[in-house]
Amino acid sequence: MFEPLISNNVVCHALEAMIFASVACSILGVIISRMSLSSIGFTMSHAAFAGAAIGMFLETNVQIAATLFSMGVAALIGPVSDKAKMAADATLGVLFAMSMAVAIFLISYMEYLGKGSSPGSLLYGDVISLYREEIYAMAAICLLTIAFVLAFYKEISVLMFNMKIAQAAGIRVKLVYYVLLFIIALSVALSLNIVGGLLIFVLLVTPASIAGQFCFSVKSMFIVAPLVALIVSGAGVWAGFWFTLPVVPLVALLLTGVFALSVMLSQKRRINKKML
Repeated sequence: MFEPLISNNVVCHALEAMIFASVACSILGVIISRMSLSSIGFTMSHAAFAGAAIGMFLETNVQIAATLFSMGVAALIGPVSDKAKMAADATLGVLFAMSMAVAIFLISYMEYLGKGSSPGSLLYGDVISLYREEIYAMAAICLLTIAFVLAFYKEISVLMFNMKIAQAAGIRVKLVYYVLLFIIALSVALSLNIVGGLLIFVLLVTPASIAGQFCFSVKSMFIVAPLVALIVSGAGVWAGFWFTLPVVPLVALLLTGVFALSVMLSQKRRINKKML
């Protein structure tokens, strides 16, 4: 996409991958934050990490293993909550603990056996050695996320306001909710090689939180959050290569810095002070 503008293929691929990952995750982050289920992002990112660890242990395709395990966890969230009569947050906490246990056990066991590669790239991402196919897959999930929001915008809006009201209004709550979970699972699994299991959560939560400091409507948040993520990710990739710094942690630091600045400059904060 940027090859006519950027002659260095490594920089070009890194920029494209970070843009697609940040835009997809930030759009999903708006829905997650408005539903007060930020733990979904945390759970799914660690589910992808656990799936990747399984792939490494079985010496099979890490990306496919991460995707399948993430999809499996996404499919469990609803049924486990219903059967066990648990709140969604409690279910997510249990699945998060299970995912972390699987990942840590397998990585420790592989180190004991002296097999498998270093899990560092799974933890922190590796934007330098990406394949073109991985970028195409991330672009596809980014477009799928945008299409999902556009196609189900009314349903998503009611769902974010109150799931019980949405169900009473005749909206197919479970369908939209499960599609959302599966798209999050795919986005997280495909982003694993780019931003790493520990930093995906930053992209899922921080851009939406920044947008929330200035936006007064959900529609504007769906525009501002990916725009912020896109600009900060682009700046992080440029600064990382220019100053020889780790790109993904730098993007995470920049996003948290922008969030701190947005809290200080927030128009909503000023309005609340005037009301007091």
